[in-house]
Amino acid sequence: MADVNVHLALCQRLLDADAMPVASHPAHAGTRVLRASTSAHGEVIVKIHRSPERHNQEVHAYRTWVPALGDKAPRLLATTYDPPAIVITAVAGVPLSERQLDPTADQEAHRKAGQLLRTLQAAGPPRLEPDWTSWLAERAEYWIHQVGNRIAAARRAEVRAHMRALRDLAPLPALPCHLDLMPRNMIYGDDSVLRMIDFEHSRYDLPARDLVRLTTRVWPHRPDLRASFLRGYGQLSAVDDAVLEHCAHLDLLTSLARHAPSTASRTAT
Repeated sequence: MADVNVHLALCQRLLDADAMPVASHPAHAGTRVLRASTSAHGEVIVKIHRSPERHNQEVHAYRTWVPALGDKAPRLLATTYDPPAIVITAVAGVPLSERQLDPTADQEAHRKAGQLLRTLQAAGPPRLEPDWTSWLAERAEYWIHQVGNRIAAARRAEVRAHMRALRDLAPLPALPCHLDLMPRNMIYGDDSVLRMIDFEHSRYDLPARDLVRLTTRVWPHRPDLRASFLRGYGQLSAVDDAVLEHCAHLDLLTSLARHAPSTASRTAT
């Protein structure tokens, strides 16, 4: 109840003094959100971020790139830095991960997801600086340190070899990326419209990194969904495939660190 009261008070202060709670949900990675009803905007989502970094990234994404998605994403209605929180419009539907769709509808949903990601990534100009391959290699060293002796020396050497190979691909352009593109962040409506949510990880990065989690966690079991997604997104280049291969090792490393005892850092890649 305390979480509900805090979120509701924020909504009433920032948006509508007569806002009423609808439902409270535990969001991903410990964040909590409140769905509330308002007189002017209908149902809205109140989200308190777990760090200023996540808050700044999501606010920036909503102000600069997300508008390119039109009605296929929430709209930012209000923001505050004390606490770091946003109020956005609620979108109709449930996470794609919770929908039981027949194969044809599932494939079409993933095709639409590919289109949405391509639109998001086109919402800002490419950047060659800083060198994102070197930055990712440095982050890999950070995560290797965090994991410590929970991975074998041979595995550490393998990750480092992939990071060297990633650096050899430079220079590579970076684009606006979602960086947590999974079915839980794709909202499927009763009208069969797919919408994208949760932009707190969004920033400039190598565009192929947006496909890493789908590649390692979803598509191995559903190659048909990979084909459908790429029909919407576009076919991958040889460089994209190489980035996916190398960054999959980084993703597995960070996943191991985040599921470690609480002494491990929770900083995102």
